[in-house]
Amino acid sequence: MSEQYVLETRNLVKEFKGFVAVDNVNLQVRQGDIHALIGPNGAGKTTVFNLLTKFLSPTRGQILYHGEDITSLKSAAIARKGIVRSFQISAVFPHMTALENIRIALQTAEGTSFSFWKSGASLNRLNQRCMELLDSVGLIEFANTTTVELAYGRKRALELATTLAMEPKLLLLDEPTQGMGSEDVERVVELVRKAAAGRTVLMVEHNLSVVSKLCDRITVLAQGAVLTEGDYQAVSADPRVREVYMGSDGSGERGGKSPAEQAEAAQ
Repeated sequence: MSEQYVLETRNLVKEFKGFVAVDNVNLQVRQGDIHALIGPNGAGKTTVFNLLTKFLSPTRGQILYHGEDITSLKSAAIARKGIVRSFQISAVFPHMTALENIRIALQTAEGTSFSFWKSGASLNRLNQRCMELLDSVGLIEFANTTTVELAYGRKRALELATTLAMEPKLLLLDEPTQGMGSEDVERVVELVRKAAAGRTVLMVEHNLSVVSKLCDRITVLAQGAVLTEGDYQAVSADPRVREVYMGSDGSGERGGKSPAEQAEAAQ
């Protein structure tokens, strides 16, 4: 194995009661890249993410991080190694302020998130870093705004800030622009580009315009297996990629639950 790969999967398989959701996926993510997983609805992208972060355990295969086999590790141990994930939906505390959300993430990173008896002064020492993170995602003026009052795009920006508070080495972004209007999409593209400085990013993304602007390398999944891989120019020119997108039932990434999602939900 080459040392240039931050993350590798080897013949990764996930079966749900006989349904193969992930089929011998071999993924190689290079140090410093923004790497995208794309594919039509039901391709297995989010299931791969769930395997990488151990929300699911693989049926077969290996996951390696900087050459170390991490297949058997639990989710918390994966996060401690610097593999940090965001989700398709906003995952922030709605009735706390933006600053308080980030402060909780900083406490988690320090291992003090359950120290409820800590004094206000002790917590306030984290505020400067909170403000720096809010500033990095354009939310400094919303520091004391309750999260439920933020527009959707700003909630996703806040989620990215809380993710960055964990000091990730490998950042996994699951559909970072899902449900956004064009203005918010452009904002998030710039935020992801800034977040990627000095770290590696693996992202699931349905918006091919976003992928074309951000990603160094793209892996295309279809029916749980790798269809092709390369840069955007090579992937977009591949007739098999056009076929799996245009030849689908038209639902694309916005359709109903895929067979993989249905099987996963049944577990």
